[in-house]
This record gives sequence, structure tokens and C-alpha cells, in this order.
Amino acid sequence: MINARDKQSALLITTLSSFLTPFAASSVNIALPSIAREFSMDAISLSWVATAYLLAAAMFLVPVGRFADIHGRKKVFLWGVGIYTVAASLIVFSPSSAFLIGFRVVQGFGATMMFGTSTAVLTSLFPIGERGRAIGITVAAVYLGLSTGPVFGGFLTQALGWRSLFLINIPIGILIFVVTRWRLTGEWAEAAGERFDVLGSAMYSLSLVALLYGFSQLPSAVGIACVIVGVLSVAAFLQLESRSASPILNVRAFRHNTPFVFSNLAALVNYSATFAVTFLLSLYLQYIKGLTPAHAGSILIAQPLVMAAVSPLAGKLSDRIEPQKVASIGMALTTAGLAILIFVGSTTPLTYIVAGLLVLGLGFALFSSPNTNAVMSSVEKKYYGVASATLGTMRLAGQMLSMGLATLIFSLLIGPVQIAPEHYGPFVRSVQVAFALFTVLCFAGIFISLARGKIHDNRPLGPE
Repeated sequence: MINARDKQSALLITTLSSFLTPFAASSVNIALPSIAREFSMDAISLSWVATAYLLAAAMFLVPVGRFADIHGRKKVFLWGVGIYTVAASLIVFSPSSAFLIGFRVVQGFGATMMFGTSTAVLTSLFPIGERGRAIGITVAAVYLGLSTGPVFGGFLTQALGWRSLFLINIPIGILIFVVTRWRLTGEWAEAAGERFDVLGSAMYSLSLVALLYGFSQLPSAVGIACVIVGVLSVAAFLQLESRSASPILNVRAFRHNTPFVFSNLAALVNYSATFAVTFLLSLYLQYIKGLTPAHAGSILIAQPLVMAAVSPLAGKLSDRIEPQKVASIGMALTTAGLAILIFVGSTTPLTYIVAGLLVLGLGFALFSSPNTNAVMSSVEKKYYGVASATLGTMRLAGQMLSMGLATLIFSLLIGPVQIAPEHYGPFVRSVQVAFALFTVLCFAGIFISLARGKIHDNRPLGPE
């Protein structure tokens, strides 16, 4: 029987961990120009400060989710908190851009073990009817982290330098570890005793690396070759998993689960269209508008503030109204917000940019919590870890694709140069092209979101 203490503790640690990783990511985005100056990094190599973290997290998410289903979600979560916190402390002492990016890979692996299991733990404890509200609270924590990251990140970068952003991760990580270790008494491993698919895990990770790395290197010959290898490897992986007795991704279980498949596709599209917004606007506000990191952060806070305020309400709403409807309205508003930002230029008023961010924030809030509720409510308990990890993979793959598209546009319109006044014209055009592409992508996502069908009338699906 589930006790109230475990539910409260799970909600607390999930909320804290949901705050930590986006706080760190958004604060680092605001510090990118400072990092570029210290290590003399061009726009393309600078994007790898974010991309390396995302790539490491994406390649391990599904294997980690499956491993947690077998060996225990609390145990894996604790390992993740420890690795993440140690990596943050190493980043503080990075002597070069290569070390910084390498430690970001380690931090991404630790983050995978955290958010690949936290939603599964929460779903294990909160039944349908309470789940949407709990997920909404954790999603609000994500957006609170996104809200405070640019502001505190900007002030800390100005006052103490960019390394201080990683230093403050350490006490938060220690707090999460202590609360999890001594307050959360349960352990969840509904797939205990099943075999862990090592070959499938390796093939999954390597195919995802080839695909996402290759995409980030387009239009070079290496990029094209890696994308081709990645696509072929993904096809081989799916074929292997369909025949495996104990797959890391049960293709047979989810193949006919329309809500699960289309909810994950909707998440992939949504994150592909939105993640690079903060990256692009952070550079735009500091280079084109000449704002300080702190001032730029105070502008970027508009979007996640709305997200933090609306997400709990959206999650609760999805317990009563079909997530399909709420999330699709959110996707439509996100499209509108992106369309507003297409027209940013060197003379665009800051109020115009804030208006676009507010609409974008409202749309994303209405999409995210209901979409997560739809994914987790469409599967049986023994698949919670894999379902959570699959959704996380869609999120990270979307973020990688978003950064890949931004990097590709930079490569085509600017080239491998540091952003300087003589390159401001091509840079602004790059931002406009990126937002136009993201708008088209998100518009297509509206129809994917609508295609998922109803959740409340369906029984969670498992293997056939």
C-alpha cells in the first residue's frame, strides 16, 4: 500500500530535480557569450556547450529507463544525482573548452539517470485522477528553473563569472540526494528479474549518436554520412527489438498504442520547434541589442514565468478534460508565439519580443503537462520507466534537433566565425530563418497532437 509520506517525498524530490536541470541549462545559455570570450569559441563550437550535454542525455535515456525498471528506480535516481553533482564540481575547474564540453557529457549522463526515472517514480505513486496535478507541479518546477536561471545566471555571470553557475548546482544536488536517501522509503522495480538487453542498449545509443551528431554537422559530407548510418542503425535497432525476448524498447507493446506513439511524436516536434528559442534570443539580446547578461535574463524570464504559473492548472485540467484537446490548443498557441518572433530585427522593440515570449509560454504550458499525462496514462505499470525514458528521449532528441537546425542555419549563413559587428546582419537573418522554420514545424505538430485520440476512455496498453 502506498503511504502518504512516500507520495509527499516523491513529489518533493521530483520537483527539486525538475527545477535543477532546467535552471542549470537556462543559466548556462545566458553565459554563453562570456564562455565564448574566455575560450575564444566560434558560434558553432559554442553550441556544443549545450549540445554535448543533450547528446549524452539522449543516448542513454531509454537504456537507463529499462535498467531502472529492472533494478530499481530510486537506486538509479540516486546514482544520477551523485554523478550530476560531481560533474558540476569538475566543470567549475575546466581549463579549456574541450574539458568543459567533456564534463558536460558526464553531467548529461547523470541528468539522464535523474529525469529518466523521476517521472516514473511519481507515476508509480500517484493514481490516475491525481497524476495530472502531480505532473503539473513538477512541470511548473521545470519552468520555475527556466525562469530563475536567466536572471540569477545573468547576475552571477556578471558578478562572479560563468563558473559560479555550476558551483551553485552542488548544494542543490546534495539536498536532493539526502532527501531521496532518507525520506523516500520505497523502491520500484516492476520488471525485476527480467534480462537487460545489452546489445539493444548499445545499438540504440550508437545509432542515436550517429543520427543526432550527423544532423548537427550538416551540410558537410561527414554529417550526411552520419545521418545515413544513423537512420539505417535505427531501423536495425527496431528490427532487433521486435524479436528480442527482453527488449529495452518493447516495440510490440507500443506499436498499436496510438496515444503513446502520437503523444511522443508531438513532444518530439514541440521541443524541436522551441528549445533553441532561448539560445537564439540570448545571443540576439546581448549581441544585437547590447544588453548585459542580467538584462537579457530579465527579458527571457517572460516565457518560463507564464509556463510555471499555468502548468499546474493545465495538468489538473487534463485529469478532467482529454489531454488531446488541451495539448493541441497549447501546440497552436506555441505556433503563434513562434510566428511573432519571425520578425525580430535590429530595431525590434523589447516589448514585442516579450509579447512573443508570453504567447509561447502559455502555449508550451498548455501542451507539456497534459502531453506527459497522456504518455504515462497510456501504459501499464511495468513500462513506466521505459515510457518516462521514451518521453524524455523525445524531449532530448527534439532539443538536439532544435540546436542542430540552429547550428545548420549558422553554418550556411554565417560560417565558423566569432559573432562580431561585421557579422550582425547575417546573424539576424539566421535568427529569422530559424524562427520561420520552427513555426512551420510546430504547425505540423498540431495535427500530430490531435491524431493521438482519447486517453480517458482507453485502458493502458501493454504487450499484445
